[in-house]
Amino acid sequence: MHRSYQPIKPVTNRYLQQRWDITNYENHRRKVSSALPVVDNKGMKTPVHIQLKLKKIQLQDERLAIIDRDNRLLASKLADIVCSRGWVDHHNHYEKRSLNAFKRREELLLIGRQNQAMHQRIMSRQSEYRRQHWVDDWERAEQLRENITHYPRGLADRQRSQRKVKFAAGMGSERGTSCSNKDTDRTDTDRTDTDRTDTERET
Repeated sequence: MHRSYQPIKPVTNRYLQQRWDITNYENHRRKVSSALPVVDNKGMKTPVHIQLKLKKIQLQDERLAIIDRDNRLLASKLADIVCSRGWVDHHNHYEKRSLNAFKRREELLLIGRQNQAMHQRIMSRQSEYRRQHWVDDWERAEQLRENITHYPRGLADRQRSQRKVKFAAGMGSERGTSCSNKDTDRTDTDRTDTDRTDTERET
């Protein structure tokens, strides 16, 4: 009794009620499994121009067409070479020359003419400095320096040129006496020169 089907509502035949309930439940499950969603959550469809990429296909076709044309031209050239048996003159007997030599030569001539004209302008230009005035000023300064010096100019140079090296004491006495005589003569001449310059300055 406890294992028999227990319906929710009281029925006259439990066996038939069980079969009806099972049938209703299967129908319900079938409807639930075949039910369609009310909200569309699939997302937006990809546009056609993005899926196909017509510009990319066009560029690829053009590139392939260029490659095909070059291949056909190369094949035709190779066929001509094979058929002609190497009768093509492939020797290049020509002199090497620059393509812009004439233009560079003209530019060089133009620069030369401009330099020559500049040189002529510089040489024809008169100097604005008074050179003679500078020379006169320098001579005047030299004369003033001669007047205010205590010793005449060039005296130290003359003494340095006339000075001789004194040898050691171990050398001969004659040489020592000759050097001493020369030194005394030099001192006498220096004294006479200084006296002469003093007299000239006083006059």
